Amino acid sequence: MLAAAEASMDSAAKDDGERARNRATLYAPPASARRAGATTGRPAARGMRLDQAQALMAAVTAEDAQVTGGRNG
Repeated sequence: MLAAAEASMDSAAKDDGERARNRATLYAPPASARRAGATTGRPAARGMRLDQAQALMAAVTAEDAQVTGGRNG
């Protein structure tokens, strides 16, 4: 469906510059995502903090030890 929209916009464009602007508009992130970064002055957070990742890895390691019965490999 996105390809059809792009093809329709490309066929209506008068030059390469307009095609590039149309493509940039079509593939731009949603306005809500752009606003989230503007209100805080920084980009929207992605992923986890280091302490969260370490806690997750510890939990996965503990669960793995329970499932495998302490066997590795």
